[in-house]
Amino acid sequence: MKQLKHLLTERRDNVIAYGIVIIAFLIVQAMILTGNISSSLNGQLVPICAYIVMAISLNLTVGILGELSLGHAGFMSVGAFAGIVVTTSLADAIPLGPLRLAIAMVIGAVCAAIAGVIVGIPVLRLKGDYLAIVTLAFGEIIKNIINVLYIGMDEKGLHFSLLNQTFELSENGKMIINGPMGVSGVTKLSSFTAGFVLILITLFLVLNLIHSRTGRAVMAVRDNRIAAESIGIPVTRYRLLAFVISAALAGAAGTLYAMNFSTVTATKFDFNTSILILVFVVLGGLGNIWGSIIAAALLTVLPELLRSLNDYRMLIYAILLIAMMIFNNSGLKKRLLEKRAAARAAKAEAKSRKEAA
Repeated sequence: MKQLKHLLTERRDNVIAYGIVIIAFLIVQAMILTGNISSSLNGQLVPICAYIVMAISLNLTVGILGELSLGHAGFMSVGAFAGIVVTTSLADAIPLGPLRLAIAMVIGAVCAAIAGVIVGIPVLRLKGDYLAIVTLAFGEIIKNIINVLYIGMDEKGLHFSLLNQTFELSENGKMIINGPMGVSGVTKLSSFTAGFVLILITLFLVLNLIHSRTGRAVMAVRDNRIAAESIGIPVTRYRLLAFVISAALAGAAGTLYAMNFSTVTATKFDFNTSILILVFVVLGGLGNIWGSIIAAALLTVLPELLRSLNDYRMLIYAILLIAMMIFNNSGLKKRLLEKRAAARAAKAEAKSRKEAA
């Protein structure tokens, strides 16, 4: 009976989560249709969706798995450039933009997942600061590889080279990735609707993973690795699973993000991007999926909302960040959460007594 109640509570929380996202989407769509949204904010809707997915995926690694990763933008970069190559290659075969974007996001997620496996197998044997340093190095390696990568396409197919462009294209050929110059002339396929769908898919995958037996095993590994091993939990497999899922979601977000700009370079996915995403997770609360969503949306919009203050906007932004960090680690927040938990427990107890009577 207790397990059934717990399951119903989890499902109710999930339904509420999806409902809030859908309501937020409808409100923004209504603002767009009525013209009550500024052009600068309208242009940020797709990046906000991408950052929300990135924050949720990184929270899976940092909050749920309990491992610090500083190279999450590297997986985003893999998905971004893989998605650009796919959409360019399929432009004639699949003229429908949304379908081409969906295929590109799937392939971007698969490429990022493969990169996650390659990195995760040796890296997840480490922990703490060592893991953070290696993931940081991975992000820089990916950026440097893309800076020396040349990909072109003509009637004969795709052409690849490293360091220098060693291939020649026909008259109708086109360069896709041009080394340090990145990609230019990208057809913008991303939309707020596509970002909304990706957020829902990400929430569905992550929330169901957390509430599943696999998710409980991952959190058991996070809380006490030795105890988890002693009861037969395959620690390496579960750590790698969570890490690869996190990387795959970051790859899909990278494709969504890249297809929103006409020009994309590797510098868009540098160390600063990884730190920005980590800030979203830390401010939202480790393991708190909804906190990550709110922090990602708020901190992405806030600089634009403060733009009218000119020279003082970044100062106010920094002060607000500090205030949020202080509140996040204050006794006030603990007391509020304790009161909320006590109120829920009292409500549940009263309901059970009423049912028993």
